[in-house]
Amino acid sequence: MAKATTLSLFDRAIVQRAIIDSFHKLDPRTLLRNPVMFVVEVVAAVATVLFVRDLAGGRQAQPAFAGQIAAWLWFTVLFANFAEAVAEGRGKAQAD
Repeated sequence: MAKATTLSLFDRAIVQRAIIDSFHKLDPRTLLRNPVMFVVEVVAAVATVLFVRDLAGGRQAQPAFAGQIAAWLWFTVLFANFAEAVAEGRGKAQAD
């Protein structure tokens, strides 16, 4: 009998590939499969535009708030994509 090898959650090859894939998954056509993350990405883009507008001298007195919101939204989308990519990588590794 062949001995089954266990995969670590933080296997270096899987994590490296997942980081790359998490940025590739930012494509809106890819995120349309997950409507919640698609909406988060759209709102992140709008918040980023508003942040840049505020930095350029918009009406808001403190653009740091808009910047924080945009950063957290982008972090949320990237982390969700990373988690999905890790799950896919583990699935492929187990299939092999």
